[in-house]
Amino acid sequence: MRSPPTHPRRLVFCGTPEIAVPTLRALHAAGYELPLVVTRVDKRRRRRGEPEPSPVKVAAQELGLAVSSQMDDALGVGADLGVVVAYGRIIKAHVLDALPMMNLHFSLLPRWRGAAPVERAILAGDRVTGACVMALDEGLDAGPVYRCVEVPIGADETADDLRGRLVHAGTGLVLEVLAEGLGEPRPQEGEPTYAEKLEPEDLRLDWSRPSTDLARLVRVGGAWTTFRDGRLKVHAAVAVDSSPGAPGEVVDDVVAAGDGGLRLVEVQAEGRRRQAMGEWSRGARVRSGERMGG
Repeated sequence: MRSPPTHPRRLVFCGTPEIAVPTLRALHAAGYELPLVVTRVDKRRRRRGEPEPSPVKVAAQELGLAVSSQMDDALGVGADLGVVVAYGRIIKAHVLDALPMMNLHFSLLPRWRGAAPVERAILAGDRVTGACVMALDEGLDAGPVYRCVEVPIGADETADDLRGRLVHAGTGLVLEVLAEGLGEPRPQEGEPTYAEKLEPEDLRLDWSRPSTDLARLVRVGGAWTTFRDGRLKVHAAVAVDSSPGAPGEVVDDVVAAGDGGLRLVEVQAEGRRRQAMGEWSRGARVRSGERMGG
């Protein structure tokens, strides 16, 4: 595997979602040469819609940069280094052998290696997370680390809000590492934990669990339960100490949990807009003692 120069100037950027865009724009604004941006192939989001470009592709085209969906194209542009931010695909060994790469990961490695580090940190009740710039290798976020920055997690902070702060801190970290020189990365220390991707069933509110766990799940985004014959998304909620009854029972805006209750603030029934809990409850004519998740 080829070592990168201490002060690389000619970079290939690899990324896909919106969270990767600020780093791309910051590298361009800082004057780094970006001969190629690699992102996923255009994807159809609606069954009959036209394929749509990734947010990174849109930003790259706005900046006048060349874009490819083929990682092997990165090997023919004379780059010093690849910078990877939420690319979303495994980069094969022959590419890493030919082009050294560094990756911006949104956790304090080796804690929360994997696809969902922000969500898993919130669900675990972590008080601090961070961002690390690491040398990319074939392992799952296992490469040696150039530098990390800590970011505290707010008690009621959502994953979207936390992710935004991590992107800001991480982008600054990437620029610092490049400007000050890569140097020799240090091996990760400590016991790894893994942040598996959250599936829809992982986001279902289990009313037998403590209210603090349920509130964390809501903060992650996409939490849902069932009411009568349909699904009900829960967009905002607050854990409370008191319980109105057996798990899942509803009294006013509070749903009983295994320990305490969850005060629902904003919800969304299937096929409807987001609503304040009180507005939805009046429209649905929720009766005291009805149950959710049954």
